[in-house]
Amino acid sequence: MIILAIETSCDDTCIAILKSKINRENFEILSNIVSSQVKIHAKYGGVFPSLAKREHQKNLPVALRKALKVAENPKIDVIAVTVGPGLEPCLWTGINFAKELAEKMNLPIIPVNHIEAHILANFIGGNPRIFPAICLVVSGGHTQLILMKGIGKYRILGETRDDAAGECFDKVARILGLGYPGGPIIAVKAAEFRNRASITEFSFMGTRWKKKAEPSSPYNSKSKNIRSSLPFVATRVGEEEDEVLFAYQKSSKQSLRDATGQVKFKIKLPRPMLNTKDYDFSFSGLKTAVLYLVKNLKSEKKLTKKKVQEICFESQQSIIDVLIKKTMKAAKDFKAKTVILGGGVAANEELKGQLKQKIEKEIPRTKYLVPSIGYCTDNAVMTAITAYFQWLKEKTKTPHQSKARYGAGWKKMIANANLRIDENV
Repeated sequence: MIILAIETSCDDTCIAILKSKINRENFEILSNIVSSQVKIHAKYGGVFPSLAKREHQKNLPVALRKALKVAENPKIDVIAVTVGPGLEPCLWTGINFAKELAEKMNLPIIPVNHIEAHILANFIGGNPRIFPAICLVVSGGHTQLILMKGIGKYRILGETRDDAAGECFDKVARILGLGYPGGPIIAVKAAEFRNRASITEFSFMGTRWKKKAEPSSPYNSKSKNIRSSLPFVATRVGEEEDEVLFAYQKSSKQSLRDATGQVKFKIKLPRPMLNTKDYDFSFSGLKTAVLYLVKNLKSEKKLTKKKVQEICFESQQSIIDVLIKKTMKAAKDFKAKTVILGGGVAANEELKGQLKQKIEKEIPRTKYLVPSIGYCTDNAVMTAITAYFQWLKEKTKTPHQSKARYGAGWKKMIANANLRIDENV
């Protein structure tokens, strides 16, 4: 079975061709073409939908020719296309292109949910499927926690009430004048800050602290005024935002990642909804906090290069703290056997690494899945594999035999910008 998949939910024009044996989940990626529009939209600070639509219309025929050439012109059995959620003008471009191909080649079309595709991207490489799973799907347009009891068996536990995490990254980057897309730029600036930072002296007064030192450290843990000329890194631990662990370091030029947790600096941004009992998210307050902070720093002429790096570090860590806290809560509450990470923000190395460490420490028997970086961002391979699992669920020998879902009904297929994942758990 050979699937031609089309993905145009946002600003990437994607076409892939995937081969699988019937009733055997042995996938071979024959081609995977991604045409990015990042440079085009960068000057707008975000995706301009009507412009993205025109670029898709221009790029789709070119991407198709490349995909077929790389795959050596195989005989296509079925077409898969993303129908939502996403930007409606962009979705329609892919759907109409799929319909034209289906009409011309006399092929059925399998509609694909973009969120489900981000989840199932984790199984492109043949990872074992162990359920129940908690799925954190985090991208520029979506931030959701989903309980997964099997492929096609989902329940949305929580989602953002306003800005998605990726959207927050973009807006913070725009406030700081760093350009688009924001996530990768902020990650770079945060890494620069982390790698240059060293802490030689702190004095914290009037706050409850956890104090801990290595046996070899001459640090006096009984002192109420926590002040030392010795090099150390201050990191927050525990559930409360004012709990700090002092970890003695032998060198004043240690990376902040040498200690566990988050560094305590002058800039402290909110962690919205961090300790609420639900699984929802909210990132608009974080964005607003950055906006006012930057305005104040500019008015005082203190928005230096180093200060921008520190804001990036703290903004990124604020988002990561909330994402991990909510994901771990869901994983424990539902006794998850697997934690799945998906979506464009899943490419963030700090998020991947810190979530991995948290799982290994607190629920070590839980499996952790995250796609390779090329399958975190939008691509049509994940669209193809999702279509395959949908076809498998129909239990038909070929897609042509499932007329109820893939027959002439595709002519009425529409885009749905707000499409929800099918909840049946």
